[in-house]
Amino acid sequence: MSDLDLINRDPNNLNDHLSCHFEDVLAEPESTHSLDCVWTMSYGCFNCWKNCCYKMMTLCCGACIAAQLGCEFAYISFIHIWCYTPSFKILNINCGYTKKIYGLYIKSFLEPCCEACGLLFSAFKKQ
Repeated sequence: MSDLDLINRDPNNLNDHLSCHFEDVLAEPESTHSLDCVWTMSYGCFNCWKNCCYKMMTLCCGACIAAQLGCEFAYISFIHIWCYTPSFKILNINCGYTKKIYGLYIKSFLEPCCEACGLLFSAFKKQ
């Protein structure tokens, strides 16, 4: 846990698209001084509720979601290490045998026919 950065929690900028400021959501076309007090209170209210709701949801659900994601990534690692990689190795071994037989067939039967056809057609010259 010593490598956990509590200041910059998104060092790879994965969630830059989620940045939401008051000015991104609400804006007035021109300043009306009589509404400056409402505008200031709206700014404070917006930021307070945005931060409070985020913190509340994080406290209530954050640890559970982190545990679920940890289990999912552990499962993916387990499946790849213990199932997929050995299966690919088995497939590679079995297909290697088929590859040798197929290559032998091509070299023995098809290659001489293709060479003969190539020699036959190379004898024709354009006039």
